[in-house]
Amino acid sequence: MIKRIALLALFVYLPLQSMAWGMLGHRIVGEIAERNMSNKAKKKVRQILGESVAMASNWPDFVKSDPAYKYLDNWHYINLKDGMFAEAVEAHLRQDTTTNAYTKINFLVSELKKQELPQATKQMYLRILIHLVGDVHQPMHVGRPEDLGGNRVRLEWFNSPTNLHRLWDSQLIEYQQLSYTEYATVLNCTTKEQIKTWQAQPISQWFLNSYQIADKLYDSVKPEEKLSYRYNFDHVDTLNEQLLKGGIHLAGLLNEIFG
Repeated sequence: MIKRIALLALFVYLPLQSMAWGMLGHRIVGEIAERNMSNKAKKKVRQILGESVAMASNWPDFVKSDPAYKYLDNWHYINLKDGMFAEAVEAHLRQDTTTNAYTKINFLVSELKKQELPQATKQMYLRILIHLVGDVHQPMHVGRPEDLGGNRVRLEWFNSPTNLHRLWDSQLIEYQQLSYTEYATVLNCTTKEQIKTWQAQPISQWFLNSYQIADKLYDSVKPEEKLSYRYNFDHVDTLNEQLLKGGIHLAGLLNEIFG
């Protein structure tokens, strides 16, 4: 029993930066995206994937146990230091050439627009793109380098040990007790005007928004703080908007590539 507890504690505190939204969150984003794609894009994407966007969305997390895909680890997030103004974030992204979610999303979009791309490569790149767009709407994936995107901010969630990153990856979503299709149905009720506005935003804006939300999330907790009902009440609207934006942004991107 002691060994099992120790292993659980180790799992909770491991710096798993690449685990964004968890399976449920990624499927919610994917389901919302597919419901907002053009028929042409939807058909092409289904042909490439051989499954729904929602079911393909977790593939990059599933392959992490395979050493052949170890190079993907840094693709899932970007770390930005504390205290950056919007202009500084935008400037950083414009000049960025490192391996992270921002540079790789742009790379994948560019590659997927190439007609001559082999089917196997196209399928892999599309699976990764779907996942990364979900990742960057989880605010802690645009968190601070010194705490590994909130992984080192230890907390308690309903009396169980956790950290700020894990709380936003999965626990806050799972607390709503909805399946991914139910959750997508609840959220997928925005206006055409709002969809148009969100899909007109550049990719850099997605990262800026997540960075600004992450700043507020850091300020909203203290290390080892015990969180429960009130935290959900205070943050569920932000959670839901980020899931919805992730789906709408992904739909716009896939319509652009395949529409």
